[in-house]
Amino acid sequence: MTALAVTVPLAAATTAEARTEPSDAVIAWNVHAQTAIYENARQPPTTAARSFAVVQGAVYDAVNAIAGSPYEPLVTAPRSRRGDSTPAAVAAAAHDVLLWMFPAQEESLDAQYDEALAAVPDGRAERGGVAVGEAAAAAMIDSRRDDGFDPAAPWPVGAEPGDWRPTPPGYIGVGAWTPFLKPFVIRDAGDYPVKPPPALTSAAWARDLNEVKAVGSAGSTVRTQDQKEAAIWWDDPRQVEWAIGRQLATTHGLGALQTARMLAMVYVTAIDALIPCYAAKLRYSLWRPVTAIPLAGTDGNPATGPEEGWTPLRGTAPSPEYPSGHACFTTATMAALRVFFGRDDVSFGAASADSGTTRHFDSLAAAAREVQGARIWAGVHYRSAVEEGDILGREVARDVLDRAFVRRR
Repeated sequence: MTALAVTVPLAAATTAEARTEPSDAVIAWNVHAQTAIYENARQPPTTAARSFAVVQGAVYDAVNAIAGSPYEPLVTAPRSRRGDSTPAAVAAAAHDVLLWMFPAQEESLDAQYDEALAAVPDGRAERGGVAVGEAAAAAMIDSRRDDGFDPAAPWPVGAEPGDWRPTPPGYIGVGAWTPFLKPFVIRDAGDYPVKPPPALTSAAWARDLNEVKAVGSAGSTVRTQDQKEAAIWWDDPRQVEWAIGRQLATTHGLGALQTARMLAMVYVTAIDALIPCYAAKLRYSLWRPVTAIPLAGTDGNPATGPEEGWTPLRGTAPSPEYPSGHACFTTATMAALRVFFGRDDVSFGAASADSGTTRHFDSLAAAAREVQGARIWAGVHYRSAVEEGDILGREVARDVLDRAFVRRR
């Protein structure tokens, strides 16, 4: 793999560059994107990851172009003129991409767009900003047509010990298109091999199974209250990573360009990490704990035993087990933030409606570590799956951030 990205951390960005335009429009349209993607469309996490990357990638290209393209564009660098309105460009880029993905939400998206443009003075600056945003959106949309996204794609289902099969409560499969998605930055999912999960007859498998069986069950007596809260907090379908990005932009006083760049770095790195992650899920098609624990008597391992009716603390994601998609996603997210800020000791927190708590972290590494434990405490992953997901997320992040969002030479 390549060395960690050589990019310009926030500390090295010029004050003028960071403050040229306030970040209000970028943050507002990130909230609008969340509303369209999750609150209205209820997209599952992997689908939402693609959608956020498409939106924020177009917004980044638009804002970067108006700033004079100091960074490499993701898809395009539309022509712009001095004085073009950044808020108008952000609104046009985000609106057009969201409308392409969610045509049924046209009325609400148009209302948000009209409100955004009403705050921009009429004239050449507004027209120029809209033109830049529309061009960025059109280029992004063109790049994502026929990109492999297919919500109807099925996961293969097996019946042998170790084989993945649909899990309760829905007994469905989601995200099977992800291994075939056209990457945003990386070249090929095959460039990131993932070692096999432990053999069912191995001591490592017994350790994995027995750990999640004890600490991840709905009624576990060995899981601490803090571990339970962490498991629920990280599993909130309104992913805490969404709020964390906006909070960091606000608390660090980022301008429009740096906010757009940071959010695009996060979302693009995360979705590109999920592509080889889900390719490995497809390859190994390993059963989830909710399936494996009641059927442990069939795994051929004398160190495991079945528990009929075992249920996890949290609902199991409708995809194969190995490696952990959440670990891939969150590690890649934290790696992008580490490159952006140029350091790991970045403090942040976020609230979860599901857990009713707010968790705080003093470093990006601490958050990445906790999500690994949280997936085991939730009863939805084995330790080997979260550890391998963490490794994979870091490897993909190195390559993405070495090639994209860097300062133009």
